[in-house]
Amino acid sequence: MQEFSYENHSSVSEFILLGFSRNFQLNIILFNVFFFLYLSTLVGNGLIVTLIHLDPRLHTPMYFFLSVLSMLDMSYVTTTVPQMLVHLVCQKKTISYSGCVAQMYIFLVLGITEGWLFSVMAYDRYVAICHPLRYKVIMRPWLCGAMVVFCGLWGVSCSLIYTVFTMRLPYCGPNEINHFFCEVPAVLKLACADTTLNDRIDFILGFILLLVPLSFILASYICIFATILRIRSAQGRLKAFSTCASHITVVTMFCGPAMFMYMNPGANASPERDKKLALFYNVISAFLNPIIYSLRNKDVKRAFLKVMGWGGAAE
Repeated sequence: MQEFSYENHSSVSEFILLGFSRNFQLNIILFNVFFFLYLSTLVGNGLIVTLIHLDPRLHTPMYFFLSVLSMLDMSYVTTTVPQMLVHLVCQKKTISYSGCVAQMYIFLVLGITEGWLFSVMAYDRYVAICHPLRYKVIMRPWLCGAMVVFCGLWGVSCSLIYTVFTMRLPYCGPNEINHFFCEVPAVLKLACADTTLNDRIDFILGFILLLVPLSFILASYICIFATILRIRSAQGRLKAFSTCASHITVVTMFCGPAMFMYMNPGANASPERDKKLALFYNVISAFLNPIIYSLRNKDVKRAFLKVMGWGGAAE
């Protein structure tokens, strides 16, 4: 009987994504809200990437990592939101089996890469504040590039483990996923087999991919704050802290909900709660990142005014 189930998992050739609501009028409202958030995310992050590319004064490690973060955010939301928008206004809300696998894998690659990138950005702030005289010597272009590649390799390899262990299970019906995209915890609920092993693997990977980078970030900021407290000038302390405030904010918004989602046992998961958490670290954080990084950043504002032809006003 077990063999029959494994053979029949191919009979589920597509999944139905239930999304947020079956109410058409509510879906129209949600479509307008998410469409605005999606376009704003693309424009905001795209503008940051463009400004960093065009302004030589922004060709530093900190802004290099910020440009990578913005590109990840644009890719991140594009993996899930366009399909969600289509499903909000169309009767057909299906995704093929292969499409579900691809979406799950790409989403995980980008998310894991971004999580590790935050730890690299924390290390960059640590070197800048704790070892300012050696900053340019330590944070050389080749090292910055190597750290980004390292983050990407973690994303590619660990996402493969997540996806393979999820999709190796038999899926013989029902095929309705109570989510707005193919995320691991939601898909696992449809498996026609025991998912205890998957829950353990998800917890272990969640520990490695979330708590380990968070530990690096925490260690970096302990050293940073110890250094800041030794600065005699109140203005100097405020300036040093302000360079870290944006990073702390985006890490909290992204890692908090993601950790709660992927380190929570499957039996205790709530579909409605999971959708809200996924919406927060997938859509809302990507939308807010360029706002958080630009509103308090004089260099980005100066670069924007320069590109707009108002450079004289920025000086």
